[in-house]
Amino acid sequence: MTPDPKEKFVGIQISPISFIDEGVDAVLDTLQNRVGVNVLMLGTVSWLGLKTGRSISHELDGWPDHGVPEPFSMMGGAYYTPDPRYFQNTLIKDFRARDPEFEGKDILEMVIPAAHARGMQVYVELMEPFFKYAGHGSVNSIDIPNLAQCLEIDVYGRHKDEPSTSNPDYRRWIHGIIEDQVRNHDIDGIMWCNERNSPLDQMMQGQAPGDFSDAARAEATARGIDVEACRRALIEMHRFFQAARAGEDFDDGAFITFVRMLLKHPEVLIWERFWLERNKDLDRELYGMVKWCKPNLPFGLNVWNRNHFNLFRRAQWPWEEQTMYADWVKPITYQHQSGEIWHKEFGFFHKTILRDFDPGTAAAVMQGILGLNEAPLDQVIQTGMDPDTYVHGQCADALRGVHGRAKVFMGLGIDAPRVRADQAKCTPDIAYRSVMATYRAGGHGVVLSPNYASMHLTNLDGVAKALTELGLKT
Repeated sequence: MTPDPKEKFVGIQISPISFIDEGVDAVLDTLQNRVGVNVLMLGTVSWLGLKTGRSISHELDGWPDHGVPEPFSMMGGAYYTPDPRYFQNTLIKDFRARDPEFEGKDILEMVIPAAHARGMQVYVELMEPFFKYAGHGSVNSIDIPNLAQCLEIDVYGRHKDEPSTSNPDYRRWIHGIIEDQVRNHDIDGIMWCNERNSPLDQMMQGQAPGDFSDAARAEATARGIDVEACRRALIEMHRFFQAARAGEDFDDGAFITFVRMLLKHPEVLIWERFWLERNKDLDRELYGMVKWCKPNLPFGLNVWNRNHFNLFRRAQWPWEEQTMYADWVKPITYQHQSGEIWHKEFGFFHKTILRDFDPGTAAAVMQGILGLNEAPLDQVIQTGMDPDTYVHGQCADALRGVHGRAKVFMGLGIDAPRVRADQAKCTPDIAYRSVMATYRAGGHGVVLSPNYASMHLTNLDGVAKALTELGLKT
């Protein structure tokens, strides 16, 4: 596919700190002139270093060839100035970032005028969960009074470590974050990311499932669900998963026992379905809110790669459904990093319901079910995933799934943070081939991810080479 330069969409996810470290004009010069970026995906509210900080993997990957080569003692919060009018109906009110580097600064006011003067667009990038997300450089403490009152409750009645998305204060706070920025700032779009683990996910990963907070219970009851029956069923399923992970013997093996448990306790799937729909409701609410405020403002979904690495999530999140509440989708395909992510995701299955099978054989079958054609399990961490099969294949899958009702902007990993020294590294060639694979599959654009602050300019040069060959950069 030969892309139309008039429809060019080359985005990059970027932290507020990069504009402090390097200066607004210098960053925009680099991204526009050296790389060919025309859309900034700006993290504005987060307590995660991956979204609003510097590199979170500098110990393994080294510091990039730009910016400040020092850890950022990020405190997190809103890096724009929240308008209190939009937070009157929630107990979460004071969440302005207190990092000294941002004192008296509003990142949207700093960046939008300069970007627009150059013909560049500015999208707000937001991701839920906002707090304490493992592997995303979470800050150690969250200085928001009363936030603990919004936490999920697990199946045993214990507080979990994430706010409940059913909690009205938490949900209205998210609504306020969106409406505030849409109404008060001249942004060009919203990118929303939803990365919550469902009850089934939680159990497979060794956690007790939720959410049984008062708000979630009330919502379930209103939908005619027997909450206590579901809770009892989930306790039994959680015990099974704990036994499977501990290596206990099952007369008919772990997989058959899992199926038997589902047939014996169908309330597990009733609660999974309820949780899933409430989770999707948040996405739908935000889409509708944006369209109410500014009907023509694009709203897109940054879609978790676990949705194509996990067969349950693959079934739960069809592309066609997402086009009902998204103008565009961004499948996350961080190719060099993804070998380890796939290995970890498969590991949840192999430690539980597939533990009786040879891991290499089971992983190959799972890849076949998911439509993946990548390196064997014992090599995939070191090799990563091939852009010509992985990026191209995921782009083709998404395009087929949206049926022309949404655009597909591929999320390409440029120096996505590694967690192991033997994990595949990003290279200019990987970056180049990822861009080319996107357009060869018919994709509408790319989003360089997950954070400019960790990207090496030499790898971004691979993006520039591809855009030049495609006629999208002069």
